[in-house]
Amino acid sequence: MSHDPHTQGAHAHGDHGHGDHGHGVEIPHGSMRDYVIGFVLSVILTAIPFWLVMARPLSDGATAAAIMALAMVQIVVHMVYFLHLSPKAEGGWSVTALLFTIIVVAIMLSGSLWVMYHLNANMMPLHDPSQLP
Repeated sequence: MSHDPHTQGAHAHGDHGHGDHGHGVEIPHGSMRDYVIGFVLSVILTAIPFWLVMARPLSDGATAAAIMALAMVQIVVHMVYFLHLSPKAEGGWSVTALLFTIIVVAIMLSGSLWVMYHLNANMMPLHDPSQLP
């Protein structure tokens, strides 16, 4: 007896409709308007740091701080508009994930800047390689 998948129909294991994706709770999905808003905000939040570096309207430290702040804002924009994180989704766990992400990114950015700032002091001094043992 041959098994032909076309004779059993597309949904042999239950009466699942096309719109049934297995979500137990209605998960908020973005509309085209939300995606366009997120895209426009992302483009703006990407263009501003490029302009800050190219035009040099601020001091180096202020430029670095502004770029870090804009990076954090862009992460929040991505999480809200593209990952659809909100207090209503998943019983508030999405907001907890957002806060955790913000803390981790802040630690990573500040740690990276700290390493780069102190890199010059921690480099080996210039020396003659022929004097090495």
